[in-house]
Amino acid sequence: MALNNTYDARLQQETAVGAGVQILLLALLGSAFGMGPAGWLTGLVFAFATWAVLSRALHRSRLSSFGPANRVTLGRATLVGGVTALVADSFESAPPVTLLVGLTAVALLLDGVDGKVARRTGTSSALGARFDMEVDAFLILVLSVYVSTRLGPWVLLIGGMRYAFVAAARVAPWLNAPLPPSFARKTVAALQGVCLLLAGADLLPPLANLAVVLLSLGSLVWSFGRDVVWLWRNSLMDDGRSVANGVGEQVVGEPLVRELELAAR
Repeated sequence: MALNNTYDARLQQETAVGAGVQILLLALLGSAFGMGPAGWLTGLVFAFATWAVLSRALHRSRLSSFGPANRVTLGRATLVGGVTALVADSFESAPPVTLLVGLTAVALLLDGVDGKVARRTGTSSALGARFDMEVDAFLILVLSVYVSTRLGPWVLLIGGMRYAFVAAARVAPWLNAPLPPSFARKTVAALQGVCLLLAGADLLPPLANLAVVLLSLGSLVWSFGRDVVWLWRNSLMDDGRSVANGVGEQVVGEPLVRELELAAR
């Protein structure tokens, strides 16, 4: 028990350091660019929420160590917190676009690093996968909010689609079933951040920015639609096999999404 408490204390220290680095980044942004109350408040809320949720998840996951991959993801979360603060501040004053684009670009570039580090060090975990996924999803949501101020509220569909899918899975549990690996799905997921970053950087003419974001939304709708159809057909096949075996409804295996949710609670 004492050993477990020692491990837990070390894990909590890791999350506290992450929150401290987040506040330090906000202080640097505030002193350099005069960030307003909206940016400060949003950044601090993000830092506290990340610390609280991650601390609780680590306590429940019973991990023996935080691990190098989770440290990379925590660093990405810190950058996302900075982007979030700048986007919130953009509603009051013009944001430093170069800095916003720079922080976002680094966060996107590090997206594939944590997974590689986890595999090479043998520290892959359900919690790490969920942590990485939530950081990615929140960054896309924040970017879609920023781009929507220029192109219209319909851009929010890009950032909100994943959260809508999770909400729908609460009502339709068959959406929680594991999906087969798909290179196309990974490509579409990576495309979202790149397209929104490009549109937010304002390097292209307005029509080109519109085309890029429409490409992002169209590919995302196609990807989610294809997966939903596959999950629906798979659920019908499972129901048919259960009835044929005379056992009625049967849980064949714990869905991947559910495993990640349990690890994060």
